[in-house]
Amino acid sequence: MGISKASAQWSGGFKTGTGTMKPAHAEAANFSVSSRFEGQQGSNPEELIGAALAGCFSMALTVGLEKAGLAPQGVRTEAEVKLEKQGEGFAITGIALTTTATVPGVDDAKFQAIAEETKKGCPVSKALGAVPITLKASLG
Repeated sequence: MGISKASAQWSGGFKTGTGTMKPAHAEAANFSVSSRFEGQQGSNPEELIGAALAGCFSMALTVGLEKAGLAPQGVRTEAEVKLEKQGEGFAITGIALTTTATVPGVDDAKFQAIAEETKKGCPVSKALGAVPITLKASLG
């Protein structure tokens, strides 16, 4: 196991500035006040948190399914990260995961149980323990 690295840079003032966030081995994502708070083009830190959680969950769900003797063919997970104003600042107040998996031979009850355990045990879920995470899991 290693250490994953990322960096960020911000240039200018708060309202007029721009920044980049870059995972060590991936493309940089541009962000600004307008892309973070006003829905304009660009990324934001919450998108990267959502992508990290969706990726970790998808991979961990595959492991859980395989440990149960199943052979998953694919897992797709989306994350919606909710950022809200709280007092003078902002807070991430919830993350909604929606996942669809193609898993031959599994019944829905067993799949739901494995998905819920995965949500609790995924390393990124654990790191985000202060944030409520909901899960809607379905077989596709």
